[in-house]
Amino acid sequence: MALNSESDNSVMGEPGGNNVPADGTGVIQLDPWLSPFRDALRSRYSHAQKWIKTLDETEGGLEKFSKGSEKFGLNVKENGDITYREWAPNATKANLIGDFNDWNRESHPMTRDSYGVWEVTVPAKDRTPAIPHNSKVKISMIIPSGERIERIPAWIKRVVQDLSVSPIYEGVFWNPPQNEQYVFKHPRPKKPRSVRIYEAHVGISSPELRITTYKEFARDTLPRIHHLGYNVIQLMAVMEHAYYASFGYQINSFFAASSRFGTPEDLKDLIDTAHSLGISVLLDVVHSHASKNIYDGLNEFDGSDHQYFHEGVKGRHELWDSRLFNYGSHEVLRFLLSNLRFWMDEYNFDGFRFDGVTSMLYTHHGIGTGFSGGYHEYFGPGVDEDGVVYLMLANEMLHQLYPNCITIAEDVSGMPALCLALSLGGIGFDYRLAMAIPDMYIKWLKEKEDVDWDMGALTHTLINRRHGEKTIAYAESHDQALVGDKSLLMWLCDSELYTNMSKLSVFTPVIERGLSLHKMIRLITHGLGGEGYLNFEGNEFGHPEWLDFPRDGNDNSFWYARRQFNLPDDKLLRYQFLNEFDSKMQWTEEKYGWLHAPQAYISLKNELDKVIVFERAGLLWIFNFHPTQSFADYRVGIEQSGTYQVVLDTDDTDFGGFGRNVKGTRFFTTPFEWNGRKNFIQVYIPTRTAIILALESTL
Repeated sequence: MALNSESDNSVMGEPGGNNVPADGTGVIQLDPWLSPFRDALRSRYSHAQKWIKTLDETEGGLEKFSKGSEKFGLNVKENGDITYREWAPNATKANLIGDFNDWNRESHPMTRDSYGVWEVTVPAKDRTPAIPHNSKVKISMIIPSGERIERIPAWIKRVVQDLSVSPIYEGVFWNPPQNEQYVFKHPRPKKPRSVRIYEAHVGISSPELRITTYKEFARDTLPRIHHLGYNVIQLMAVMEHAYYASFGYQINSFFAASSRFGTPEDLKDLIDTAHSLGISVLLDVVHSHASKNIYDGLNEFDGSDHQYFHEGVKGRHELWDSRLFNYGSHEVLRFLLSNLRFWMDEYNFDGFRFDGVTSMLYTHHGIGTGFSGGYHEYFGPGVDEDGVVYLMLANEMLHQLYPNCITIAEDVSGMPALCLALSLGGIGFDYRLAMAIPDMYIKWLKEKEDVDWDMGALTHTLINRRHGEKTIAYAESHDQALVGDKSLLMWLCDSELYTNMSKLSVFTPVIERGLSLHKMIRLITHGLGGEGYLNFEGNEFGHPEWLDFPRDGNDNSFWYARRQFNLPDDKLLRYQFLNEFDSKMQWTEEKYGWLHAPQAYISLKNELDKVIVFERAGLLWIFNFHPTQSFADYRVGIEQSGTYQVVLDTDDTDFGGFGRNVKGTRFFTTPFEWNGRKNFIQVYIPTRTAIILALESTL
């Protein structure tokens, strides 16, 4: 995939290689099956180029255009004056109101320009802003019907909610005194060659029956993540959302960090602390849809149905019950691109995981559509070219302005070229999520006996990804933990998690199987599944049960809306073994770097023995999934001759195993071809265990 790495991630840049056309069809050289869709590739490429040229001519370029938060919303000048601008083309009259003027609807009228942008300047008093920090504000508008409507400013940076009064949010002017403003102390970490992602939700990051804060996450959870060896955190539910139980996916204020967890300065401290530990932080960004809330969201902001969103049915997601952006609108592009820029500049995030990308790519939003992998599904009338082009522009802006930025796409469709360079006609993401892998594990645990596990199907699912497009693999994410499902360890052990996870209790066959397969599933996913790895908070130690946020249906209980970190901390419980295995796995990857190594060579998939053998990053990986059979002197092929030792063993006593392979054992290769490899070694592989061997010279 040298062509992709040599090509600029810009639609205005140059593709690498020789004789590669700069018209969006360069991806065909990497995937000839795209050849029949040249016209569609050219169309979206020229569409993106046209937008950039338009912005160059009308806005001073993409860089300036994406600084919308410096122009729109409430901004303080050096002399203390506050300028407020808002795009509301349907309004006929507008006034800024708030605590500062006793909610007087006439004292601060706004003027309108020809584009429907309203503006007012609130003069300073003795160089002090006339709107006090942390005071409430709104925009009051008259619409053509004569009705007065009042809204929270669309670009507001802080909103608060008092559920004892009302579920509706209130906008707050956030402008702390200079001595209270957080100052970043640590540079962003370098872009990691291997991404090991810890997916986390601040609010659930405590065993206590309440919402955890940014400060508590920085103090208590970040050290755990660092101990485990993850180098990237994906923070969920940061963008302000009206309904806690939405898991952060019904955004009402796009520029506001959720006030449930603390202040903007607290979030900055969290990110800076992560950076001090060498950990990058990604924002789980939701640009695929928006809350339908009117009074504290973007919906019908200026009284019209079509300001930020498509009008009518086209602008509504029937399953999510939310509004859908019009990605072809100039001002919507300004809002969304500036939103990305704001989170990067204001909070020092290191990139984004884009949620709901499938909905953005297609006019049907993936609803009722089963993607078969046929290329005709990825082009034609079912594709929302405006949505595709928005994602191209987002990646263009982010990768040009922030070369170390990481972008990840959550797409279930398998859209080709999603993670290829923009100059080749790709969409420009760094990674995509391998969403079929966790579905396979859950399905097998529900429906299959262990002896019926298909080694060929297992390896096929793990390696079945678009060659050259980097993929994040995971055994389970937050999706698998939500109410209605349960964690992998819960599927494996069920009720015995409540009775036999103490080291003082009987080590039953159910618990033995559960611990063994929990480790093996994670290890083979890490080794074979992709070029990155993801774990959802708590699942590293086999968190019991499931996730369910406080809501009417559960009497607003926090019982399942927490992570029980007390479990791995209790030295009398077996959860510690899974926790420490996960840590050893991450730090072993840090040393050997298999995630950024070429794809594995699988030399054995033995259905009778239930054994899988592969090589990656100079390591030899051996898995025995057989539920009852252990194998002594089992011969496996290996390309590189030498003397090997075990560097990771799921059966290690430190990880709750039996220690059946003696630590320090040396394995010598024999120069005799085996399973298509130049050499072989013989190993002992007990039932339901896996080992990784490395050359002694690398220890």
